[in-house]
Amino acid sequence: MKLNPVITSLLETDLYKFSMGQAIYHQFPSYKTLWTFKCRNEGLRFTPEMVEEIKEQIKSYCNLRFSEEELDYLRSIEWLHEDYIEHLRIWKPRYEDFEIGTDSEKGLSLEVSGTWLNTSMYEIPILAIVNEVYFRMQFDYKELFEQYKRKLSEKVNWLKDGTYNIGAFSEFGLRRRLSAEAQNLAVKTLTETNGKYKDSFCVGTSNVYLAKKYCVKPAGTMAHEFVMCVGQGNPMYNPAYSNKFAMDAWTKEYGVLNGTYLTDTIGEDTAHRDMGYTYSCLFGGVRHDSGDPYEWGERWIKHYEKYYDKYKDERVNPKSKMLLFSDSLDFERASKLYAHFKDRIKVAFGIGTYIANDTDVEALNIVMKVTECNGRPVAKLSNATGKTMCKDNEYIEYLRKTIEWRLSHSSHK
Repeated sequence: MKLNPVITSLLETDLYKFSMGQAIYHQFPSYKTLWTFKCRNEGLRFTPEMVEEIKEQIKSYCNLRFSEEELDYLRSIEWLHEDYIEHLRIWKPRYEDFEIGTDSEKGLSLEVSGTWLNTSMYEIPILAIVNEVYFRMQFDYKELFEQYKRKLSEKVNWLKDGTYNIGAFSEFGLRRRLSAEAQNLAVKTLTETNGKYKDSFCVGTSNVYLAKKYCVKPAGTMAHEFVMCVGQGNPMYNPAYSNKFAMDAWTKEYGVLNGTYLTDTIGEDTAHRDMGYTYSCLFGGVRHDSGDPYEWGERWIKHYEKYYDKYKDERVNPKSKMLLFSDSLDFERASKLYAHFKDRIKVAFGIGTYIANDTDVEALNIVMKVTECNGRPVAKLSNATGKTMCKDNEYIEYLRKTIEWRLSHSSHK
């Protein structure tokens, strides 16, 4: 079964890949990384035919280049610099960086290796390709798409009649979408009439290609990979300070345009300690991606209140800061979170699979994570069990111990 190309533009990735990419280009151009694919679904298997189609789709992706029109669009994003845009003019994916096979319990083994500057750009398109190939080849896709359209229509009606009020939200579904067709329909539909639905407002999408197509805001700041590679890829660094190193590098790159910080890479305690007063001023808010969202939000409000009470500085007034929730959301969860927090702090949501891949069959729970940087293991210590992914269990234990030691010795902040 031969499919049409899944990825048709190099803009078809999440915005944070460009934000991180510029910082990598300027500060870490020689870093090398290894990324590993994992499917978390039980009882699922990719057929050899699917694996062959995934290979062909990745080859097609590797033939793409940025057009001048696309580069001009990236220039319109205020924090992207001309030298990075010129790098993208000559940049191209390398099929030689990919190792794809069937030697896996789930029938698909997939790794990429090379410079971080290259491999970081592969993650999102790869996951989009794997999703679409799987759903088109495993099921009656036309039937799935009809289910998807019906459920999307229900969601829009819920927003229109006020069944769910969630304030500002963005569509974050590219990596786990049913198909390019489905995500295109979602963004087009949700952003019609400027995205306004009673007390809910679709402000944009993480998919840069669709943001450009529909003249809406591209959304996103950073991912776990940035904290992991910056904080753990240098053998001279103590990984317990990964957040500090990442914040330093991000601020060096973007100054006051820091955006939203992702807090759960090596645990919330170190993120709170390293955010401090200065970075609490500079970052516009924080993003939740694992663990109890209510406990997380309450703790960050207290964090900002501590500095606001001490300095009376509006830059750390909780009402000037943003809590961005992005972990396994649907409209019901988002509505409850919005009602709980909205009067004390700004609240926004990044909603992915629920918008981009809601049918009568189970969505894929697939990830592509960096597992080595500069020949060294790296890891994310998630607030949720089952999300930690690393090839070296001894390194995970070492990372945990360094964090525990740091946190138990207050004089070594």
